[in-house]
Amino acid sequence: MTTRRAFIGTLTGGLLATPLAAGGQQAGKVFKVGELHPGNGSEERLAALREVGYVEGKNLVVERRHAEGHLDRLPALATELVGLKPDIILATGETSIRAAKNATKVIPIVMAFADDPVGKGLVASLARPGGNITGVSLVAAGTMAAKRVEVLKEVVPRARRIALLSWQGMEAAQVKEAEQAARVLKIETVPVEVRNGDYEGAFSTLAAERADALFVVSNPILNRDRKRIIGLAARHRLPAIYEWRESAEDGGLLAYGAKIGDLHRRVAAYVDKILKALSPAIYRSNSRRRSSWSSTSRRPRPSA
Repeated sequence: MTTRRAFIGTLTGGLLATPLAAGGQQAGKVFKVGELHPGNGSEERLAALREVGYVEGKNLVVERRHAEGHLDRLPALATELVGLKPDIILATGETSIRAAKNATKVIPIVMAFADDPVGKGLVASLARPGGNITGVSLVAAGTMAAKRVEVLKEVVPRARRIALLSWQGMEAAQVKEAEQAARVLKIETVPVEVRNGDYEGAFSTLAAERADALFVVSNPILNRDRKRIIGLAARHRLPAIYEWRESAEDGGLLAYGAKIGDLHRRVAAYVDKILKALSPAIYRSNSRRRSSWSSTSRRPRPSA
């Protein structure tokens, strides 16, 4: 298809234990950040950190522990990171956040793009997250997953079978909500998992199942590989919907969700606040106080 539209809606929230202690960076201080990621990490996030003054090789050391899609490695990688005594741990996605949480109750953890952190037991509540975890929560399951199915059906009204592409069964909540929305619209769903990075195999399954359209779940690994997915969807002539706006900008048909670059900036802002607290001890002290929850919600609107 030659026409692309990105339907963007931002539904994000930031969990931040506040007020944090005021104060600037210590002169000459080099901070150590541990990055725990289920895929291969995010250079966009490092770019966001540079925007707030943290430059790798200058005043920032980044210890990367990336699972490269092998989620069973995350607990050991989290333990390894904790042993390096970073000032902060950046954890992306539920599996990484949970591994970091189990590995330390002391080092501040900034979660990136957690889906339903309360329901999944990552924090006590949005108003008072407690413990040593703060960060950005993204509404990816529930109404957002259902809405993506609705938008895909509006754009591809002939669709009778929609494939739901996930990474090794992750993001089950999104798949469930998408299935429920599809049933209301009298659409069949075909869940397909990418196993061990075998995208060709997954798309062969989609073709064999005669899927009319493709729903790509929100997942950090699938987002990392979005250009590959977009190319395969084009080859198989499958209209597809993604979450991140960047997917539409990279050639995908539709995106309905947040702009990932903006969310990386939110994450960087929380890292900056914690590091400016000068020490984890100050952060832990403040985390016992009343926390704040802020969110923004804008009606999705189409853009070319």
